[in-house]
Amino acid sequence: MSADPRDRQLTALAGLVQLERRVRAAPTAGELAFLIVNETHALVPYRQALFWRADKGAVDALSGLATPDADAPFTHWMGKRLAAWSGLTTPLDLTADDMPADEVELWAGHLPSHGLLLPLITGEGGTPVGLLLLARDTPFAEGERQLLDIVCGAYAHAWKAMMGPGQRRHLWVKDRRKWAMAAGALAFLALFPVRHSVLAPAEIVPHRPAILRAALAGVVEEILVPPNAPVTEGQPLVRMDAREIESRLEVARQALAIAEAEQRQAQQQAVFDERAKASLAVLAAKREQAAADVAFTEELRARIQLTAPKSGIAIYDNPDDWTGRPVALGERIIMVADPTDVELEILLPVADAIPLDIGSDIRFFLNIDPASPLSGTLTRIGYRAAAMPDGLMAYRLAGRFSADSLADKERLRVGLKGTAKLEGHWTILSLHVLRRPLSALRLWLGW
Repeated sequence: MSADPRDRQLTALAGLVQLERRVRAAPTAGELAFLIVNETHALVPYRQALFWRADKGAVDALSGLATPDADAPFTHWMGKRLAAWSGLTTPLDLTADDMPADEVELWAGHLPSHGLLLPLITGEGGTPVGLLLLARDTPFAEGERQLLDIVCGAYAHAWKAMMGPGQRRHLWVKDRRKWAMAAGALAFLALFPVRHSVLAPAEIVPHRPAILRAALAGVVEEILVPPNAPVTEGQPLVRMDAREIESRLEVARQALAIAEAEQRQAQQQAVFDERAKASLAVLAAKREQAAADVAFTEELRARIQLTAPKSGIAIYDNPDDWTGRPVALGERIIMVADPTDVELEILLPVADAIPLDIGSDIRFFLNIDPASPLSGTLTRIGYRAAAMPDGLMAYRLAGRFSADSLADKERLRVGLKGTAKLEGHWTILSLHVLRRPLSALRLWLGW
């Protein structure tokens, strides 16, 4: 038994009123566009729907999708096609035959047979705020067209109320205030005064150590003290291999003995032989030369054993690395230093160099105890950058620890490494943050 036509009309009217209420209560343009393409189905059935926005000139919503892909071929094609009907003022029936010849297959591949294009207009002679395309397999009836005309008027009114000049002005003013506040906060932070600072690797080294160098070219026979052992002034530390020196001394002594014998023989013959008397001066010079060679070689033998030039601790690497190792004249073997007299050696990479002054503050973070930094001041700045063991170019800087830090003798051990924070001149935060990027940009642009 068929339902009463009046009941169907009341049901349709109730659905229209409910949909209109939801449309007018939509909080955002995106939600309103979603309702237009999806909830219209409660009044008139269809398979597909899309909404084209006049202010954007593009498809803004598709039925069944939360957000359409603007780069999709179908969305791009429909956006261009509907833009051609942007001035439409009355509903328009569409089929594949209404498309250009090269777009007939596109319609057949993406849309049902029959489509109805509805303009969203408020008032007479107005410009559409958008176009609503509904598509299905059967034509739209006259009653459905009338119902769609009413609901499209509600859509247009809600859309214009949301996107009208007053609303846009309110949103613009609101956004302008937010942007102004954000710009003010950013400007305050950008102009906030800070000190230039840089981090560089550093190591605790002895201050004015005594360097024990090889007194002659030879081979190290033995290191007489272990690393970091306390030594006293004059204590033997290194013994060189004496075999070559002993052989040279024996040869020099034999040469001296021969020169003395020749000189005595010439002195005895000089009483009767004038020629022997004339050679006395040459033989005396030869004997003096041989005696000088013996004295020099004996002096070298005395240098075979190296002694501590002052009291302190012996600083060097593994003794096994030195035993049997040939060394050149003047090569450093051991460093003797006062363990209580230390300084900080800093290697500042060229890329991180900032303006620094003698007396600038230093904070040294030990690798073994980074939570408790030591304080100090800058005492020396290298004039030229030098190559480091890792191949990087760096300036060599030195600093002395403050009195409070020097009292902490447990952590001021020679050889401990860490990171030094160097404080430079005052600047603003923006320049401090952009210092490295600006330097890289200058190198890239060749300024």
